[in-house]
Amino acid sequence: MYLEAFSDNPFGTNCWLLAAEGSEEAVVVDPGFSPDRVVALLGAAGKRPVAVLATHGHFDHIGSARELCGTELPFHIHKEDELALTDPQAWGAGMPVPAGKPEEVRTFVDGDVLELAGWALEVVHTPGHTPGSSCFRIPGVLFSGDLVFRGSIGRYDFPNSSWSHMESSLRRFLALPDDLEVLPGHGEKTTVGLERATNPFLLELA
Repeated sequence: MYLEAFSDNPFGTNCWLLAAEGSEEAVVVDPGFSPDRVVALLGAAGKRPVAVLATHGHFDHIGSARELCGTELPFHIHKEDELALTDPQAWGAGMPVPAGKPEEVRTFVDGDVLELAGWALEVVHTPGHTPGSSCFRIPGVLFSGDLVFRGSIGRYDFPNSSWSHMESSLRRFLALPDDLEVLPGHGEKTTVGLERATNPFLLELA
């Protein structure tokens, strides 16, 4: 498996690059910034992007989606967060508006399986941070977006956030196997088991 990330941006957002073993095709998860760097990293690894995925619709996760997608790459986002591509009020207080909407937007819902770049990425809808916040799961790995970080969780105080939905999503996270690697939207990698044992927000739900 090819897996690479960079987070040197004002929000410390992780942009994840994923490709199956032996495949030249790659998926880009949460391209908030630096589309040229995405292309350069993939090119250096002998990969080319075939799709762009968003865990949710905040600017720091999709800010460069339009530029990266151009006229060729499809952009995937949960249907509940599609509005964030065009409506500033959907972003929450202080969030900038994206620089245009990608030309080909494809929406997904919970339980969908996205067959991309040699992977079958299962959509796990985890609302709370935003209405359409979602995780993507492949064998052994979960892209958690802003649901769970190492030792913390995503904010739920935006105008379109919900603590009750976040709590339900966190309980869904806790039902996952301990050895599942978690690749968050910000910060270091972790595992379900580590967060179950040490994350103070999750300990409160036990």
